[in-house]
Amino acid sequence: MLINQNFRRLLVGETLSALGNFLFDTTVVLWIGTVLLSGRSYAPTAVSGVLVCVAVGTILVAPAAGVFVDRWDKRRTMLVNDLVRAPLVAVLAVVVAIGPDVVPVPVSLTLAYAVVLLTTASSQFFRPAYFTLIADVVPGDADRARATAMLQASGTTAAIVGPPLAAPLLFTVGAQWALWIDAASFLASFVAVWLIRVDPAAIEETPEAEAGGMWPQLVTGLRFVAGNRVVFALAAAVVVATLGSGALNTLDVFFVTENLHVSAHWYGTLGMAEGIGALLGALSAGWLCARYADVRVFVGGMLAAGLLLVAYSRAQSLWPAVVLLALAGLASSWVNTAISPILYREVPRALLGRVISVVNPIQQVASMFSAIVSGWLVSDVLRGFDVSAGPVRLRPIDTVFAICGLLIVAAGLAAMVVLPAPEPTAAAPEHRQTAVNR
Repeated sequence: MLINQNFRRLLVGETLSALGNFLFDTTVVLWIGTVLLSGRSYAPTAVSGVLVCVAVGTILVAPAAGVFVDRWDKRRTMLVNDLVRAPLVAVLAVVVAIGPDVVPVPVSLTLAYAVVLLTTASSQFFRPAYFTLIADVVPGDADRARATAMLQASGTTAAIVGPPLAAPLLFTVGAQWALWIDAASFLASFVAVWLIRVDPAAIEETPEAEAGGMWPQLVTGLRFVAGNRVVFALAAAVVVATLGSGALNTLDVFFVTENLHVSAHWYGTLGMAEGIGALLGALSAGWLCARYADVRVFVGGMLAAGLLLVAYSRAQSLWPAVVLLALAGLASSWVNTAISPILYREVPRALLGRVISVVNPIQQVASMFSAIVSGWLVSDVLRGFDVSAGPVRLRPIDTVFAICGLLIVAAGLAAMVVLPAPEPTAAAPEHRQTAVNR
């Protein structure tokens, strides 16, 4: 049994929505790069504009969104956001179907950027509301860990399945169909959330949000993240882990050819291996949290991910690298799953929206910073760097990977010191288990 009926509805809606999102992201990039701007020299720059829109929408909107989400009804917030995003994507689908003969290329490109920016901005309201609603419909640390693991597994599955589906859809029936599927996924999510019935008695009430305008309440959220040592330690560890993943995403395609000495087309195999490892990690993380406590799983995942990234940096051939990256994906998934029940325990419900909306843009900035700095280090600072010490040979890309791995290990050790001593993950009180199962 998947915890309770309300959670099953939430899981189905989120799985369909995640699949649609990956279809959308991949389709927009492919459509701009290979269809709309095919053969044009500025196509790569135009594609990077999609990533800029995602970053801008997250960084600018997320902090303020958390304040409003903490004030608003979480279920209603999610419903409204689904109804906003579905027509936005549908409009882009219509423009893509009409084609550049009717809609000029600059107009189509501008509209694509606008849709990406607006749907990203809308998602900044959806995510913290969704995070809080999980706590409302799934009581108890043990069940919340299992719920987070199931959601992590569904998201990872969508990440594995969605992008490979986008290309065949685009080149066989047209990009508009992938966009229509994404629009439909928001409507499916709307129906799933609409069916959820939250029992007010089952909600862990916390004091009402303090009076005042948006900025004072936003400052309260920032102060809580900075002042609570557990939340700050988690946020810092996530940022360091993001620095590592950002470097990996930026440089791995070059690592394949220069360090593993194989064709670049094997790059996708490494990504698939990491995704499979993440899926296995998500499937096992709930059991591990219940068996060994979420704090141990978080710290162990950080240490393992860092050490595996260091080991990956030393790989000299493809298949050992595939295995190491799969194991790193598994460890990272443990970290991502274990963090949620710790936050649910540590953060008052009235502040959950703001805390999530503070951490998300910081993570986005860390990812952008890592991509820029790692590229700069390899292209300029470490250019020509080649040092051998016995059997160990250090070159630019593997050196950056090794440094990132050691930083993740250091963050894991710091979290071990700062986080409270682990206790067995608490199960939900008996009277709370069925309070929302109706």
